[in-house]
This record gives sequence, C-alpha cells and structure tokens, in this order.
Amino acid sequence: MAGILSGVKVLDLTRVLAGPYCGMMLADMGADVIKIELPGRGDDSRGNAPIVNGESAYFMNLNRNKYGMTLNLKSEEGKKIFLELVKQSDIVLENYRPGVMDKLGLG
Repeated sequence: MAGILSGVKVLDLTRVLAGPYCGMMLADMGADVIKIELPGRGDDSRGNAPIVNGESAYFMNLNRNKYGMTLNLKSEEGKKIFLELVKQSDIVLENYRPGVMDKLGLG
C-alpha cells in the first residue's frame, strides 16, 4: 500500500535528533528520502548507544525507510551532484547552524 507521500522526493542532510526524526516521519509516510552523510565518517549518531550487532539502534531507528549516500559538500564535484539531486527533489531538509549552507555555496 502506497503512503500518502508516495512520489515525494526528499534530500535529508540532517543529524542528531529533530531533523532525522522529521525525515523518518516523511519516509514512514511513503516519501523517498535520501540520507546524505559525510564520506568516510557518516552521521555522528552512528556511534550512539545502544549498539546492536555492531550498529547503532538509535541511528537505525531514526533513519529507517531512507536511502543512503555519502557526498562531500565541500568539494566542487559534491556540490554539483547535490545541485542535480535538488533539481529532482521536492524537499531539502537540513539542520546546520545558520549560514552553513550559504558558506558552502548551497543556500
């Protein structure tokens, strides 16, 4: 059964709790949510307890039903890829400090 948000595309740059929770709810309602993480490191919450079978249950819960990819938004190639993804998306979620997206040239 398709969710109410079936067909909605979301880019999720969020971390910690509120942002990932928002993305989780959108994904649970059928949106296609792509979680974008830092290359080589991923989201900081991947290390949050409890750890089950070597993975953070905290991270798994808040990022369920999402697709995942890594992208370096500080590189020109990463910015180019991100902007192409934005063209295909309906929503961009981010919860950086004010001004970070502008500083990256992506505001």
